[in-house]
Amino acid sequence: MKKKFITNNKKKKKTKFKLIFLFLLVLFSFLLTIKVLSKIHLQNSNDELVKFLIENNNPFIINSKSNYSYFHKFMTKLIDLDLSKPLTILNTNYKGLTKKEKVEKEVATVNNNENITSTNPTIYLYNTHDTEEYKATSFAEYSVMPTVKLSDYVIKEKLEEAGFNVLIEEQTIKSIRSSLGLNYAGSYKASRVLMEEAKSEHPTLKYFIDIHRDSISHDKTTLIYNNKNYAKVLFIVGLENPNYQENLDFTTKISESINQKIPNLSKGIYKKSGEGVNGIYNQDFSNRTILIEIGGPENTIDEVYETLLVISESLKEVIINDQG
Repeated sequence: MKKKFITNNKKKKKTKFKLIFLFLLVLFSFLLTIKVLSKIHLQNSNDELVKFLIENNNPFIINSKSNYSYFHKFMTKLIDLDLSKPLTILNTNYKGLTKKEKVEKEVATVNNNENITSTNPTIYLYNTHDTEEYKATSFAEYSVMPTVKLSDYVIKEKLEEAGFNVLIEEQTIKSIRSSLGLNYAGSYKASRVLMEEAKSEHPTLKYFIDIHRDSISHDKTTLIYNNKNYAKVLFIVGLENPNYQENLDFTTKISESINQKIPNLSKGIYKKSGEGVNGIYNQDFSNRTILIEIGGPENTIDEVYETLLVISESLKEVIINDQG
């Protein structure tokens, strides 16, 4: 009986040792993987795009005033970067794109970027479905997941370079839905509340641009033009708005302008009405309310970014002519 007890005890110790060894092996593999991923150099990206992504989609920057978790501190030590400082990420993952002497200046720009509101804005950018995401990349290793919200910031910068004042909606649709007791299907009711609040606070607003993402496959949402990939564009106009024609005419000008720059980049205008669809999309709020879908879930953020540059140019031209 004693021998049997000793044998069983030895077996338990061996099993325990194996489990500990397996755990340590898995942990080592995990840490090694993270270390390798942090050194990946992504192709076909540029520092301007990366700066947009990190500044506007990284929760460690958005919540920069809060204390970081132990996990964040551990990751910072492990991969030699600070998730709250974009330039350390650029220097690690995009070698050669950012010079070290620019670091302090750029980080200062990021840290001073909070709570900036436009004076007398005329253009309002928002996302009724603000959680729609694009294809995950190794940006995700830095808690950066590209969503349709990124488009707002790109367009804002490009239009402000042209002299427009632009306001981006910072409140989330989910928070408004929750306060009103709405489910996901009530997203347009939630964005309507935000549009009314924005217009009340900024009476100068005239153009309301709701940016979405389509849900179809990559081959249907991508255009290759001059050896460059673009995410295709589709405009939506609801025909159940009694005054839809004005929205349709204005949207048509933007779509045509895009295709003049890059043929077939815009798939045109999808006119929606009837049972089972919204049919209005808040376009009764203003005759200058635009709903635009950019790319799909399989598009990379690089492809979306190239399209945003074209859209920004077309918006600039059409709005200038509209105001003239």
